[in-house]
Amino acid sequence: MGEIVTIERMGFGPEAVAHLASGKAVFVEGGAPGDVLAIELTEEKHSFARARIVEVKEPAACRVAPTWAEPSSQGVAPWQHLVYETQLASKTDNVVAALSRTAGFGDERAAALVRPCLGSKRQWGYRNKIELGAAFDAAGMFQLGFHDEGCQDVVASATCPVAYKQIERAPKALRGALRFAQGADDLGIFRVGVRHSVRTHSTEVALWTTPAAFPRGHVANILKGSFKATSIVRVLADPGRARKIKGVEVLDGKGFWEEKLLGFTFRVAAPSFFQVNTAQAEKLIGEVIRGLGGEVGDEGPVGLDETLIADLYSGGGTFSIPLAAAGADVIAVESAGSSVRDLRRNADANGVDIEIIGGDAARELPELGELDALVVDPPRAGLADGVVESIAAACPERVAYVSCNPATWARDVARFEENGYKLLYAQPVDLFPQTYHVEVVSIFVQKNAK
Repeated sequence: MGEIVTIERMGFGPEAVAHLASGKAVFVEGGAPGDVLAIELTEEKHSFARARIVEVKEPAACRVAPTWAEPSSQGVAPWQHLVYETQLASKTDNVVAALSRTAGFGDERAAALVRPCLGSKRQWGYRNKIELGAAFDAAGMFQLGFHDEGCQDVVASATCPVAYKQIERAPKALRGALRFAQGADDLGIFRVGVRHSVRTHSTEVALWTTPAAFPRGHVANILKGSFKATSIVRVLADPGRARKIKGVEVLDGKGFWEEKLLGFTFRVAAPSFFQVNTAQAEKLIGEVIRGLGGEVGDEGPVGLDETLIADLYSGGGTFSIPLAAAGADVIAVESAGSSVRDLRRNADANGVDIEIIGGDAARELPELGELDALVVDPPRAGLADGVVESIAAACPERVAYVSCNPATWARDVARFEENGYKLLYAQPVDLFPQTYHVEVVSIFVQKNAK
């Protein structure tokens, strides 16, 4: 039957962690802390193994029946078999573990610095965006669905319960419409994005296609007839991870998606990034503002008057605009052209003055001079070599580092500690219920600051 193990904790990934009788760590997909399982090894390395569940001998108290039973859910909601309190505790533990091991803080200091993860009021139906993979299957049928964890195969889906109810059934509706629109032809569609706002009622469909001839009017008319959208756009790009953008075409409607955060209006044009959990993004912004000495009250952000703050990797202004509204003098640095355009438009729409620099953060930072504070929200890879040193040279008294990857964040924490800063605290925020992903807001101060 296989070896019997007891699950000890969740890892930073879809798998749970146990130990074999030999003492070797084993990662078990679908396990829950406290489970007693019969397992079968599927992979064995020198220092660890992977296994599948053969039988749940004794289910853990934190185990629940999955809400979303489709096979496609495995890559989108891999922690849905855990009660939400266990999800939050596991995310906190994973941030502590990264800080202890990767940053070298040790368990005691790490645990003292990491606050409990801030939960989401909505554990289902919270996403404002769905990203769907598109491909033709072996039978030549166009499919629209989700990618399995670590796999590029598209698993067809009819629904997406982690998304807002208004777009929950978008996968099925759009698959049918795009099958009809393409007929026997392949229009080069490899990805479809859907965004919706419950606050503005704005909905956008973005078709990612290869740069080739495309029947724009024909496709737009069919989509309009099957799915209510305020904007339909086409993003011309090469498939693959790099996704080099060749252009964007407006097929119908406004050509952008609109959302509200903390009362501020944001207009976002594909392919620009925006946080997928609107309500939790507001908590993220609040943590940054408070960490830099300001506050978010009933009248909005306040308390940062005459503070010079640089916002690196600023995107469309998620942090820059509330910081400027709180009274700060903000310098925003962003390299993506679409996000720079969004930021300019959003700053004007919200009546705030922001100095906007279109360029790479690592290259532009040394030219900014001395700063009072700095916000940095980099991609999953974290900060490039030399950026922490450049931040230290700008001498900000406080730094707010927002991360979506505890591993690269912890590596950078160690770099900050080596360059004259100390971690004051880390606040995990759950923007992604039913998954292992977590955002972290961390506040650094100069070691010689009062």
